[in-house]
Amino acid sequence: MSNKVPLTAHGAESLRTELADLKSVQRPRVIQAIAEAREHGDLKENAEYHAAREQQSFIEGRIKDIEGKLSHAQIIDVTEMNADGKIIFGTTVELTDLDTDESVTYRIVGDDEANIKEGLISFSSPLARAIIGKREGDDISFDAPGGVREYEVVKVSYI
Repeated sequence: MSNKVPLTAHGAESLRTELADLKSVQRPRVIQAIAEAREHGDLKENAEYHAAREQQSFIEGRIKDIEGKLSHAQIIDVTEMNADGKIIFGTTVELTDLDTDESVTYRIVGDDEANIKEGLISFSSPLARAIIGKREGDDISFDAPGGVREYEVVKVSYI
């Protein structure tokens, strides 16, 4: 059995863009910096050389990390799915907090893509688990770190 990790089409595209930049821009730049630092002589006390080698190690590690994530990803494009109005992985959801009347918008994404500041919540988060399968007009409640929260699903978008 393969361990596929869900990833939105947008998240996969972001990783591919970063990978291309690392391979075609960052890697050649650091290789050039190492070559220039070597020309300065004694490598033991050459701070530029050591900094460039450290940067190279980081870049190579990130390339391996991204390639691994992409190779284990199950890319889900919500725009090509017929979810019949239900909230599913990749869906963008507008919710209204029933206590404060505040409106929030989140997209349900994979663990690696989650970033609450950008409105991206992991499908494994308590909120996402509470709203997956719901529809516009449904009320939901879930246990949040600060206690039980209640929301109304205002809008479901597949974008």
